[in-house]
Amino acid sequence: MADTIKKNIAVVVGGYSGEYDVSISTGNAIYANVDRARYNLYKIVIPRNPKAGWYHLTDDDKQIPVDRNDFSVTLSTGEKIQFDLAYISIHGNPGENGVLQGYFDMLGLPYTSCGFYTSALTANKGHCNPVVRSFGIVEVAKSRLLHRNQISALDPEALLFDFELPVFVKPASGGSSVATTKVKSREQVVQAVEDAMREDGNGQVLVEEFIEGREFNCGVIRDAEGWLHVFPITEVIPHGDSEYFDYNAKYNGSSSKVTPAEVETQVSDRIKDVSTMLYDLLDCRGVVRFDYRYNPELTALYFLEVNTIPGQTPESIVPQQARAAGISTADLYHMVIECALAAASR
Repeated sequence: MADTIKKNIAVVVGGYSGEYDVSISTGNAIYANVDRARYNLYKIVIPRNPKAGWYHLTDDDKQIPVDRNDFSVTLSTGEKIQFDLAYISIHGNPGENGVLQGYFDMLGLPYTSCGFYTSALTANKGHCNPVVRSFGIVEVAKSRLLHRNQISALDPEALLFDFELPVFVKPASGGSSVATTKVKSREQVVQAVEDAMREDGNGQVLVEEFIEGREFNCGVIRDAEGWLHVFPITEVIPHGDSEYFDYNAKYNGSSSKVTPAEVETQVSDRIKDVSTMLYDLLDCRGVVRFDYRYNPELTALYFLEVNTIPGQTPESIVPQQARAAGISTADLYHMVIECALAAASR
């Protein structure tokens, strides 16, 4: 009989970063597509303001406070809801950087993403890139990490001494290309660094060399039985006013996402092989997406980043890749849930 009891799943949305709206969209897609005959779903909102209370948003738009002492919700009927799993759908702080993971670890509550350490490491590109470089399996762009106390006396000439323009300036822990600038002149550097610094919660900015080439993404997930699924890769082709896969290209239609990518088999296989190795070397869990640049002239593959909470709306890259592999969007979400529940029961 116990096996027939539906699990209570908290779909955690929102967050404190500039990716708030994207996180809401991801969470709404999960909430709308997961089969209610299999799970009880509760949407938990973490507002933009870190001082505001968390709440359960009901289907009739009522807000019920979350007790953060044990991450529970008490309904108007007096029933106290405690959760079997947190489906983390927050991009950026606090869902992708280890903060929520550490909180749930202390409560003993399973969750769908990578663990605390992997989330914290991969969320900060300035820290993750040297680790990936040390594996020796893929190229990593040259970069420099700046801290808040280095900004006041910033010398563009000294900063760019080891770089050729253009370079990317981005929040070290940001995502969705928020506050990311493709810097083409020294006059742009200070403003770009200041913009990125305001977005990064830890006051860290990454200056990274521009890699000429094509951009590819690869989604990977481990299922409840322990099998690793590597999805068909996607090529992202920006168009219009987007020179790269910026926020406009990602969310406002200024790009084409071609899945499976039209590329030589050896390139596709190389991307899948590297993604498989990185998934295990970085101790990833759940569904993640690895991003690369490939330079055809040099036949060189460059690691860009790993997204441990990739976008999961039906239009997002990973669900698109899953469908190309014969897995529906709803089944992808179920795989994520079942994988996390199975891992927690071991």
